[in-house]
Amino acid sequence: MPLFRHVTDRVRKHAAVALLLACCASAGAFQPVPDMAVLYITHVDRRLAVEPAEVGLYARLAEEALAHAGVTPVAAQYLVVVDRNPRVQALFLLFRPTEGAVQLVGASPVSTGQPGRFDHFETPLGVFDHTLQNPDFRAEGTLNSQGIRGYGARGMRVYDFGWQPAMRGWGKGGMSEMRLQMHATDPDLLEGRLGSAQSKGCIRIPASLNRLLDHYGLLDADYEQGLHDGRTLRVLDAGREPVPFPGRYLIVVESGRQDRPDWSPGPFLAPRKRMSPAR
Repeated sequence: MPLFRHVTDRVRKHAAVALLLACCASAGAFQPVPDMAVLYITHVDRRLAVEPAEVGLYARLAEEALAHAGVTPVAAQYLVVVDRNPRVQALFLLFRPTEGAVQLVGASPVSTGQPGRFDHFETPLGVFDHTLQNPDFRAEGTLNSQGIRGYGARGMRVYDFGWQPAMRGWGKGGMSEMRLQMHATDPDLLEGRLGSAQSKGCIRIPASLNRLLDHYGLLDADYEQGLHDGRTLRVLDAGREPVPFPGRYLIVVESGRQDRPDWSPGPFLAPRKRMSPAR
């Protein structure tokens, strides 16, 4: 699906990607940060220009979350880190090598939980493993009673992280379980509001980022193992091009910011209240 308005831009960008993949194939080596960064810039239409000092902050928050969860990744891999802070609302695709510093591949605005309304949770903090125990599925693209495609356009992948304890954002609060998912959202009514807390607790991401994660299998380490073990996984796109270093972890952090950083501007469509928003 074209992601750029002008045909000349599309041709130029697709040619660049084709050249990059051809060069990687001929060299026999895919560079996990610079090469994926090119693909991120090429394919993801909602991006944030994160300052270098901020990358160190989110790398540290991710490492602290992994340590707190007792998780020590043994292989080089991609990590998806989300700052649920209402003044940030951003996703960071990081690469964690076996040696050396964690590096940023790309960043985009998201929407996390919006407390204060019935059946709305705070998006839970922590490290969430993307495994076959909670199989992903594809959006049907149908409209709900409010005329909204809650999971986005038909075919968008819904990343499922299972039932998770989360703080209720209504009534007297307290903990309950919610189904934690990461997915696209309605492209006409809600995607323009990414960058602000809008969801019932799930993580809404740009459709173009959804396609990138899906096509290159950036969180599909367990799915790749399933394929290796002979399992049939129909949710996977037959035309995908999996990376050599797939990851498996979604990490949700809270930066505690009191002011919105310049690199994470607010949504270009103002948040609006709805009677019953999509999930």
